[in-house]
Amino acid sequence: MTIRLSNVTKKYGSEYALNQVDLEFQSGKIYGLLGPNGSGKSTTLKMITGLVYPSNGSVTVFGEEVTRKSCEKVSYLTELDMFYESFTIKRMIDFYASQFPDFNESKANELLKEMNLTVNKKIKQLSKGNRGRLKLILTLAREAPVILLDEPFSGLDALVRDSIVKSLLTYIDFEKQTVIIATHEIDEIEPIMDEVIAIFNGDIIGHENVEQLREEQGTSVLEWFKTIMGDKESEVR
Repeated sequence: MTIRLSNVTKKYGSEYALNQVDLEFQSGKIYGLLGPNGSGKSTTLKMITGLVYPSNGSVTVFGEEVTRKSCEKVSYLTELDMFYESFTIKRMIDFYASQFPDFNESKANELLKEMNLTVNKKIKQLSKGNRGRLKLILTLAREAPVILLDEPFSGLDALVRDSIVKSLLTYIDFEKQTVIIATHEIDEIEPIMDEVIAIFNGDIIGHENVEQLREEQGTSVLEWFKTIMGDKESEVR
């Protein structure tokens, strides 16, 4: 397994962000980590990057316990903007290339052309949609074996969302990379997912193969998710 979470619990004070979670992620697949805001999706991704450590249990990437050095194997798109506002796009590309040995400048330039971004434009002048595109370019231009995307569609219009999905299909190496997309917006990524994992209040409440969902159960990911979420919310009430 590329990534393994074994009996992972994460507490912030008395609150559980994750509660005894067991998960495995394999190379060559796109996973959707689905759940409402505050369900534990972002915490899961941060644990895989080494930004957050479990209160109990273990997180491993390629059999090694996750540390801050795990960022060498993990390319992480955070929901937050992490830009130097005064930089141009070109300078931001150069900065990433200086920080990550696996950063592929040729791939970055291809993505820039595809997404119609001008390299001399300053980041502070970019629209929210173009900032979202730039975040994706910086993430996908790395040839890291693990790609993590935290709410990549948040607040973006349909055109930008479509370009993100197309870029994922074009620039991911499915022989070598594992992709995990954490989102509460399912429509955009349903066509490209291999497996879906539903999380609610820190608990894994469902894990399915997308093709089997469609062919054997005759349902879409969205309908499956609505059903299990409805069941859980009824239990809470």
